[in-house]
Amino acid sequence: MMDLKLLLIASLLGVFCYSSAQKEGNECINANAKFCGECIQAGAKCGWCTDPDFLKQGETVSTRCDELQSLVKRGCAEAMIENPRGGQRILKNKMVTNRRKGDNSKPEDITQIQPQKLSLTLRSGEPQSFNLKFKRAEDYPIDLYYLMDLSYSMKDDLENVKNLGTHLMLEMSKITTDFRIGFGSFVEKTVMPYISTTPAKLLNPCTGDQNCTSPFSYKNVLKLTNDGQRFNTLVGQQHISGNLDSPEGGFDAIMQVAVCGEQIGWRNVTRLLVFSTDAGFHFAGDGKLGGIVLPNDGKCHLENNIYTMSHYYDYPSIAHLVQKLSDNNIQTIFAVTKEFQPVYQELKNLIPKSAVGTLSANSSNVINLIIDAYNSLSSEVILENSKLPDGVTIAYTSRCKNGVVSEGESGRKCSNISIGDEVTFTINVTSKGCPKQGKPETIKIKPLGFTEEVEITLHFICECDCHKEGVKNSPLCHHGNGTHECGACKCNDGRVGRQCECSSNDVATEDMDRTCRKDNGTDICSNNGDCVCGTCECKKRDNPEERYSGLYCECDNFNCDRSGNKLCGGHGECMCRVCVCDPMWTGSACDCSLDTNTCLASNKQICNGRGICECGTCKCTDPKFQGPTCETCPTCPGVCTEHKECVQCRAFGTGEKKETCERDCSYFTMTKVNARDKLPQPNEASYPVMHCKERDANDCWFYYTYAVNNNTEKEVHVVDNLECPAGPDIIPIVAGVVAGIVLIGLALLLIWKLLMIIQDRREFAKFEKEKMNAKWDTGENPIYKSAVTTVVNPKYEGK
Repeated sequence: MMDLKLLLIASLLGVFCYSSAQKEGNECINANAKFCGECIQAGAKCGWCTDPDFLKQGETVSTRCDELQSLVKRGCAEAMIENPRGGQRILKNKMVTNRRKGDNSKPEDITQIQPQKLSLTLRSGEPQSFNLKFKRAEDYPIDLYYLMDLSYSMKDDLENVKNLGTHLMLEMSKITTDFRIGFGSFVEKTVMPYISTTPAKLLNPCTGDQNCTSPFSYKNVLKLTNDGQRFNTLVGQQHISGNLDSPEGGFDAIMQVAVCGEQIGWRNVTRLLVFSTDAGFHFAGDGKLGGIVLPNDGKCHLENNIYTMSHYYDYPSIAHLVQKLSDNNIQTIFAVTKEFQPVYQELKNLIPKSAVGTLSANSSNVINLIIDAYNSLSSEVILENSKLPDGVTIAYTSRCKNGVVSEGESGRKCSNISIGDEVTFTINVTSKGCPKQGKPETIKIKPLGFTEEVEITLHFICECDCHKEGVKNSPLCHHGNGTHECGACKCNDGRVGRQCECSSNDVATEDMDRTCRKDNGTDICSNNGDCVCGTCECKKRDNPEERYSGLYCECDNFNCDRSGNKLCGGHGECMCRVCVCDPMWTGSACDCSLDTNTCLASNKQICNGRGICECGTCKCTDPKFQGPTCETCPTCPGVCTEHKECVQCRAFGTGEKKETCERDCSYFTMTKVNARDKLPQPNEASYPVMHCKERDANDCWFYYTYAVNNNTEKEVHVVDNLECPAGPDIIPIVAGVVAGIVLIGLALLLIWKLLMIIQDRREFAKFEKEKMNAKWDTGENPIYKSAVTTVVNPKYEGK
């Protein structure tokens, strides 16, 4: 019972899955498109037949939309199928720059990405693909802004940073000849509870005799410059400040550095932001502690190089920072102490093109940290794209060094790129449907941290070319009640019907219904359609491949005979419930093959001449024979046995038919050969050859072949010598018997001798054991007894 239930469930699931697969299989029919534009937006496989006479009786306008091969099969000429295709044009394709160190070219003249501008025409479901090259240029200019935490715990670090300018300029000159450096500092929002707002603490937030500067949120100390000495001078004039809580307001400072490009002095070159601290950070929502609830607006608020709105706007969120850093092509290096390295490592995972370095207690290793982080960042390229229009998707495939190919999210990235290395990305852009406006859209793709980008203009194919040739108020649409375009009428408002011949306000009349009945005893449109303007429009089924058709929707293409669970056996087409078979097939279910090749025997005869070929299978006319080609006869004697006696008497003059050989055995021609390898082989003749091996009364073997040639003549080839067994050799047999008897005797003698030795050893061991157990003095004879016997008189008292 349980097995029956499981079988039933499995069957239902199979039917459901099959139906779902069929339903989803043809996206063109599923689209139910009434116009050509709707059709081509359903998918790249869809086409629209513009032939005015294409539709059969009862078919709806939407059936003009179908897969290309299906339209051709249904009788639409290829020239009448509307099937626009997408394309692409490269508008700017400047070659990547082969720059060398010391070149005097300007930053804007350096090209690391190719192409720079192109136009794509997108057809729904049809991807457009292009290649994007990236090549790291040597001696590329670098802008580095050093943003430092000046809370009291960073006092020792400030002393080491005061000489950073000239030293860093010297080290960076090994990488580029065009390097600029800037400096900024931050502490915290200047409101409670982040700092003490008492007048004394506002002047000097440090305790004891420490002389600290007033607290501030962010200060731009030095705009980007190539003067390292000036960097040292200005940084040397900076003083430590202080705040109350451990986390700092670094996010406020990073936001201002990112968005205040003019004040910072950013160029369109590699932009590095070094963020140095020994503490954590506040982020969006923490401002509520100070009564600040207004979200950060992401705009520049520097006045005299000081951030003036820290008390007004909340800290930015991490996502907001990521957006602004990316928009402004800034790569961030977090130089933090070991204690907070795990925290900033998590932050780094959220900010693309960022790195984390562990800062020593007094920042003495900051230069090496910056150099290592820069090398790490610059050796990796990650592509990102701007916001995509609705329905548009992008897929990336990277081809990096050493032939490494990656797809998906990994396809956006290539690592370990050295200067001069060229990598390629294949980018596929696909549109699903058509945007509501249908107007061109522009998207941009760029490597993170770089100012160069690819500008892509997207054009969408929303209408067919034949749409432009439409004739408004065409007489083909019932006195001009519609526009005739792409082979069909597009009715004006209020009109319906294939030729817009009816008003949508008209109520169905009895006369209209009568024209939709085959006769008075049948349903309207055979209950398989709707009567529209006196004409049947057949219903659609859940399976889009199945259709009703006919003047009264009385026909369909799915109620034909089946064979092997396939409609029309898979060898024909169902038309109005009758199978129209493919060539070489016949039968009500097209399950009868007219091909006779499957009935050919090895002798090239159909059914070995013993039957007829019906539906590709032999039907044997001789009931004794059976098999795929009527080749076997279970009740017949074996061919070799049948002809044995005749072959024996004719070839060797022996056997049971020796006396009647001439009379009974003249039905075949015989040829003698002198060796078995001279007998005919199967591949030497175009007819079957039977090889036989038989034995006569003297136990001698003889070999022959029997065959019926193409002229129905029987042929026998026989080896002219018998293979008889040789007589026994007496001398070896006698010698063997004698040797066997002698060997058996010797073996028995050896066994007897072995048993005697074992017995003697056992007796000797027993004797030794008895000897060891003796209690008498071994010096006396234990058998000797004295002849004198002394008897004590009991009466004698010794007197």
